Amino acid sequence: LVLESDGSTPCKTGAKAIIDEAGKITGTIGGGHVEAQAQRYSIEACGSGRPLVFDVKLDSQDAAGEAPLCGGSMRVLIDPTAATDRASYLHAAEAIDKRGKGVLVTAIRHSGRLHVAARWCAEGQAEDLAGFPGAGAITSTLRSETARLFASAQEPGGMIEALVEPVVAPPRLLIVGGGHIGQALARQGALIGFDVTVLDDRQEFTDAALFPPGVRTISGQIAAGLGASSIDEQSYVVIVTRGHRQDAQALEACIDSPAAYLGMIGSRRKIAMMREEFIANATATPEQFDRVFAPIGLDIAAVTVEEIALSIAAEIIAVRRRGCEGPPPGHMAQR
Repeated sequence: LVLESDGSTPCKTGAKAIIDEAGKITGTIGGGHVEAQAQRYSIEACGSGRPLVFDVKLDSQDAAGEAPLCGGSMRVLIDPTAATDRASYLHAAEAIDKRGKGVLVTAIRHSGRLHVAARWCAEGQAEDLAGFPGAGAITSTLRSETARLFASAQEPGGMIEALVEPVVAPPRLLIVGGGHIGQALARQGALIGFDVTVLDDRQEFTDAALFPPGVRTISGQIAAGLGASSIDEQSYVVIVTRGHRQDAQALEACIDSPAAYLGMIGSRRKIAMMREEFIANATATPEQFDRVFAPIGLDIAAVTVEEIALSIAAEIIAVRRRGCEGPPPGHMAQR
C-alpha cells in the first residue's frame, strides 16, 4: 500500500497490490524497482507476520542502469496482518456495490513493533470514528476523493500515521444507443474505469456479446429506461441513437437530471434546430440546453468510429477531472 508519494512517481498515494508468500503480485504499485523491493519485503513479512514500512527514492543519476530516474519518492506499507481487518474491507466493498461512499482509515502505530489496523467509516459518520486523524480529515478527504496520509505528533505510545482512502463507486457511463459508436464507447468506458450501461430499444443491439465483460445492457423503450436509471451526479450520459427522433426522446428524458455530463451526437444544424424546438416547447430552458455537449467529443479530427468514441471518452475525462459544467476548451462545438 503506497502511503505517500512525492514528485514524479509511477503510482500515487493509495495505490495497492496483493503479494503472496512466493512473491506473486496481483495489482501494481508502479512496477520496476519499487515493485521488486515490495515483493522482496513481502516475502519476508509473510514469514515473520510483522508489518513494515519502507521508503524508495527514485532519483538515480545512472541513465544506463536499472535504478529508477523519475525523481520522486514513495513510502510503502507491507502489511501481512490485513486479514484481521476483513470486516472493514467487506463494508467498503458493500458500499461500492450499493453506490455508497465512505473512507478506509489505515492507522500505523510506531511503537517499537509496527501495529496496523484498518477501519471503515461511511459517509456522514465521521464524528462516530473516534481517535486520530479526526472528523475534519476524514470529511475533507472524502470531499476531494484523493487519498491522504496524516501524521500525529510524537506521543508516549509512539507516532501514529493514518492513511485516509476515499471509497467511492466508479462513475456511471450510460450510453443510449448500442450501435457502432455505442459499442466502441462501451469499450473505452470500461478501459477508463467506468461502470458502463448500454440502453437501446432494439434488442439485437443490447446483445451482451457485442460488449466487454461487465457492461450492463438494457433493452426497452428509451425514455422509460432513462427514467428508471437513477441518473445522479456521478452519471455521465451519452446519446448516440440511430436517429433524430430517438435522440430527442432520450435528451428530453434526462435534460433536467443532475448528470455530471450530458452529451449528444449530431451536426451543428441538427443541434441548433433541436435547441430551438426544446426552448419553444418549454422542454428545456436555454441554460439547461447549453449544458449539453453537442456536437459531442473533443476536436481531435476524429473520422473513424473508434476515433469518435475516443474523442467522446476524452471529453468525459476532461469534464470529470476539470469539473467543468459546460464544453471545455478544445470542444468540437463552436458557440
